[in-house]
Formats: sequence, C-alpha cells, structure tokens
Amino acid sequence: MAIIISQDGKNAHKIDRSDFEKEDYLQNYIHENPESIPVYEIEEDKKLFVVAREFPTESGPIDALAIDKDGDIYVVETKLYKNPDKRTVVAQALDYGASLWRHSDYGDFIKRIDDVISRKFKISFEDKIKSFFNIEDEQVEFVFETMRINLQQGNIKFVILMDSIDERLKDLIVYVNQNSQFDIYAVQIEYYKFESYEIIIPKLFGVEVKKNVIVAGKRTSIQDEEYFNFYKELIEMMPDKNYRQPQPRAYYQIPTGIGGIHFEWSFHKLSRSFGVELHFEKPKGEINKELISRIEEGLKDRLEQTFEEDSVVFEKDWGEKWSRICVLRKNILINEELKVWAVEKMKIFMDIIQPELDKIK
Repeated sequence: MAIIISQDGKNAHKIDRSDFEKEDYLQNYIHENPESIPVYEIEEDKKLFVVAREFPTESGPIDALAIDKDGDIYVVETKLYKNPDKRTVVAQALDYGASLWRHSDYGDFIKRIDDVISRKFKISFEDKIKSFFNIEDEQVEFVFETMRINLQQGNIKFVILMDSIDERLKDLIVYVNQNSQFDIYAVQIEYYKFESYEIIIPKLFGVEVKKNVIVAGKRTSIQDEEYFNFYKELIEMMPDKNYRQPQPRAYYQIPTGIGGIHFEWSFHKLSRSFGVELHFEKPKGEINKELISRIEEGLKDRLEQTFEEDSVVFEKDWGEKWSRICVLRKNILINEELKVWAVEKMKIFMDIIQPELDKIK
C-alpha cells in the first residue's frame, strides 16, 4: 500500500511502504516511541512506558518490557515477517511471561528496572513513572503494588509486534483471547520514509475480541466483576465517600497519607481468605519492620481487645521485604455478611491505627 503526502494541497508525493531491515531497529523504535503501540484503542487514556529492552529471563531476553499506569506488565515480542521464527512468536512470548512469573523476585525485578532507568534517564524508576504518567505519589504507590501482585500471580499481558501479520496469526490471537484468560494483542507496523521523516501506521488486532467478549458476557471473569461490584459497595458503606473508583481486581487500597503505607481489603486465592489489612511497603525492609513494631508496641493490646474473636496478625516478614497487620476471614463467600464484616473491621482498623500513623508523618 502507498500513501500520499502533500503540502497545502500541492506537491503531492506517492510514498511506498518501506521495510524494517533489522528487528533491532524495530525494538529501538518502540523503546523510544512507545506511542507506536496503540493501547489507547483498548482504553482511551492508556499508554505504555517501555521500561527496558532485552530484559533478561531464564527463557531468554524479552525484546521489550513495558508497564501502564494501572501497574499492568506487558511482554512485547517483535518479529519481522521474513523471520522464519514468526510462527512460534506467541509461544515464545508466553514462555517469557511464564519465566517472569516463576523465577522473578519482585525486589530484584524492580532493582533491575531501576538500574536501567537510572542509566538512561538519570532519575529513579519511581520518579520516571511519576513524570511519564503525570501522577502523584499515592498513585505511584498503587502502580508498584499492582505490579507486585501481577508479577506474583502471573497476570501478564502480551503484545506481538510485527511489520506484517498474516491471517493465521490473527486467528490464533482471536482463539487464545476468546478461550483463555490471556490478553494477547498483535500490532502490525506499517513503515514509510519521506526525506528525513518516518511515518508509522500501527494497527492493533485482538482488542476487538476482548471488547466483544466483555459485552457479550461469554468469557469475562465472574471474579473480576464480583471484585469490582464488591469494592464499589464497600466504598459506599464507608463514612468517607471520597475514595477512588475500584478496579476489577482482588484487592482495594486505601491511602494513609504516608507513602509506602496503606490500608487494604484483599482476597487471597491460595489461602481462600479475605483480609482487612495495613501494609508497610517502604523500599527498605528494616524501615517496615521498625514501623510495624512501633504499631505493635503501642496498639496490639487495644486491637486484640477490640477485635475479640478475630485474630490480629502482625507479620514483620511478609513477602520479600514488607510487613503487614491483618485480620483474616477464612473460607469466604462474597455476600452481604462479608460486606458488613469488611466495612466494620476496616473502620475499626482505621479509627485505631490512623492516629498513630499521623504521628509518623
């Protein structure tokens, strides 16, 4: 296909489509110009930040690793159509995702990204997220927490980016998206050159399937819908109505006004439990332990007396370097009883603990 370029309706030029000579150039282009991956067709205000090229995993280097402001993680695999490996590109991307999930320590994962960002931009990963997405500290905290959970649970999205996509690959992506929990998108990049200008026309495939499935109700996760509606009702039952809109996720965070510390409602799939929790997720583990010890020393007896039958658990070593205080309810069902319990316990948690946290500010 050719395009026509003109200036003020005159001097038209017919420009034929060009080819990427090397995959390396395509990788570098999306790294420097993440807008060329049109995730804004999935959600209008969504955009990707490509955090690293050739990100190492035990299955080999990921061509590009990206995130969005919701904390979703994207494995981007690039292939030229002339590459004979293009038939296995979906399996290759899934293999990288599995390797990230199975073998990545979150602390090490963030450190490796931070090293890349520091070398390239001379600022921290946290500061780069803040400036790139134009968000505040509390939203940055949300991004990091969501990334942690997504990495831990293997919730990874995939983008296959090629200069030409045949019908077989399109059919495969439609099939996978319609019959699995995976989110796989294909982007076809049409490339044109005119004098010193490069013209990129990206076409996204796979998003229509996701949208249609959600509208038709054929494959959307019941749990995701239930999470969203559940947390929406909890917010409406709380005294303060000024909480942000929930996401269709297993947890909901409530800011404390202190970076790295937040209240949280959370479903835990493995233990089949639901928690009312306070998370300490400062970058340094010793600070988290110091803070939870301070709360434990001053408030443990009061919390235990107030909660009575519900055990209050103080976990100084939770995850890689975090700490948390939680009250857990086992063998849960999403019903009115759980909603009342969750709101009641969170109000107690916040009434008792927030004043102590305010002294830390």
